[in-house]
Amino acid sequence: MITNATAGTNVQEIATGIYRINTPVPLPDGQRFSFNQYLLVDDQPLLFHTGPRQLFPLVSEAIGRVMPIERLRYLALSHVEADECGAMNLLLAAAPSAVPLCGQVAAMVSMGDLADRPPRALADGEELALGAHTVRWFDMPHVPHGWECGLMMDTRTRTLFCGDLFTQSGPSEQALTEADILGPSEAFRQQMDYFAHAPQTAALLAGLAAHAPQVLACMHGSAWRGDGGALLRQLAEAVAPH
Repeated sequence: MITNATAGTNVQEIATGIYRINTPVPLPDGQRFSFNQYLLVDDQPLLFHTGPRQLFPLVSEAIGRVMPIERLRYLALSHVEADECGAMNLLLAAAPSAVPLCGQVAAMVSMGDLADRPPRALADGEELALGAHTVRWFDMPHVPHGWECGLMMDTRTRTLFCGDLFTQSGPSEQALTEADILGPSEAFRQQMDYFAHAPQTAALLAGLAAHAPQVLACMHGSAWRGDGGALLRQLAEAVAPH
């Protein structure tokens, strides 16, 4: 569903009750990129990634095509960066009952000050019931970057909101794919390596793989369906020192 023909913003369901909001954007070098937000519709709806502040009109318009924006309850982020939480306060104003949702480190060092309402901080492994769906938080310090990084998985559909992992360039017209995304994401990383390459990176990715996600909801590029555990282990090998 195209929600803004001029910008190309579109919404597509990638798993039961989970919608990818996608906006293609031009880069200064003439290439194309994309920003995704994921809307989980339930009794207590959750948005993972707010998108940059400048995309707020497009993202809010897209949310409104799926559900009333004022119903939002949680605005989740992996780490503090414009595309993760740039529109946080605009969304908090649009959704009076919403609160930021993040890890304990992000709440302590940034979101307690940056957000207009106090955040709900989740501990590593903590689960949050939204209705038919339950999400689980994973602390992922410095994976791929930022001390406060964390990721979240919907335990019902086994959808992992994997943030900047598996970032793919291009406008990302296909919402959900079963084709290779590791190759394209590694090609992008070789041009601009966004990984911190911390000593515990491989172990954290392996721990995430053990939860066997079936859908990887990437922030940039197509979401992916398949054996997410195997793909995460391949990523761990790809970013390991050689």
